[in-house]
Amino acid sequence: MLFRSSIRTAAQAAALLAAIGSAQAFDETRYPDMKGQWERFVVRGLPGQASFDQTKGWGKLQQAPLTPEYQAIFDADANEGGQSYHNKTYLCWSPGMPRVTNGYGEIEFVITARTFHILVDHVYDNRRIFTDGRPWPEPLTPTLLGTSIGKWIDEDGDGKYDVLVVETRGFRGPRAYDATGLPLHRDNQTVIKERFYISKADPNVAHDEVTVIDNALTRPWTVTKNYRRDPKNVHPQWLERNCPETNPHVAVGKEDYMISADGFLMPTKKGQKAPDLRYFK
Repeated sequence: MLFRSSIRTAAQAAALLAAIGSAQAFDETRYPDMKGQWERFVVRGLPGQASFDQTKGWGKLQQAPLTPEYQAIFDADANEGGQSYHNKTYLCWSPGMPRVTNGYGEIEFVITARTFHILVDHVYDNRRIFTDGRPWPEPLTPTLLGTSIGKWIDEDGDGKYDVLVVETRGFRGPRAYDATGLPLHRDNQTVIKERFYISKADPNVAHDEVTVIDNALTRPWTVTKNYRRDPKNVHPQWLERNCPETNPHVAVGKEDYMISADGFLMPTKKGQKAPDLRYFK
């Protein structure tokens, strides 16, 4: 028994030393300072919620380079009213990529030796970007956020990382660019490339250059997301956003309805029929 106990103690000590060694190997001074709470830039005067291109309003105002087929799909959804097939966040689904880059609520960037985390207290927006040099998994399990693999780059050769380059693939749908249902292709063959970096002019401004390559587009679509932090807000508040708690939307079969303020089921688009009540007497 004493022999076994000694072996166990030695193993625990070895594991502790390995953990300490790993922690010591991670030198955070080589990475950009991204601590604190970040929020997206808000351009005054633009209608709608957070948009993919922050300099433009959402939906048609985005002027997305859609193919004629997907422009027709988007126009038909807009004319019909209600919720688009490509927009499922009203049912508390994750916005998916690239919509999560729009910047909902407060954002926290966490840099570790093996991973770059983007934490957002909004539905299921948190991202995990692997920076440990791993290959693409086979098979690649499709998800709304996809699988993200990144690499830190020292562009100016000063021994410190300036840019994180990321590629994300392996999607399932439906996904949209914003709440209007601006669509991505249903084949889910999307590839998204990003460049994260801190502004050299202002250390409290971060940028994410996002390029979407998708078969619903006539060309790759690149926009730059801008985020700002308040250096005076040393102890920021992190608000809770519980989507199901006050969500009035409900899906019945293939139709979407809403619960009215007085508690009754109501339509969401013109001429919508009531759901099938065959199981009610």
